[in-house]
Amino acid sequence: MTERKIRVLVGKPGLDGHDRGAKTVATVLRDHGMEVIYTGLHQTPEMIAEVAAQEDVDVVGLSILSGAHMALFPRVKSELAARGMGEVLLVGGGIIPPEDAEALEAQGYARLFGPGSPTEEIAEWIEARMSERLAGEGGRA
Repeated sequence: MTERKIRVLVGKPGLDGHDRGAKTVATVLRDHGMEVIYTGLHQTPEMIAEVAAQEDVDVVGLSILSGAHMALFPRVKSELAARGMGEVLLVGGGIIPPEDAEALEAQGYARLFGPGSPTEEIAEWIEARMSERLAGEGGRA
């Protein structure tokens, strides 16, 4: 019996043109055995949600450095819900002030990682959270 891999979409919403961190995280997640779909730069919330739905992902991770997180992150969540993906694990990273991180977590983002977060910690956190979810669903993702 083989264990199903965790499927993660890494998205870069908005006009932010810096993706080194997102690519680094995507590589580490792959190294941890996850299937990773990277959407590339300059994606709309609708584009990110559509790819997430088409790829049937377990996790959506957003990366942003432009300061537009309070506008774009809630829109991605709304677009996911509109596609029947309201239960997907939402994470994010980038330049997000603590008060905005608290507000986004209250809206359903499970965890927001700031600059300098160890990439191994990100991967291990996602693995742990998905293990909890699978256990709660009787082993079904």
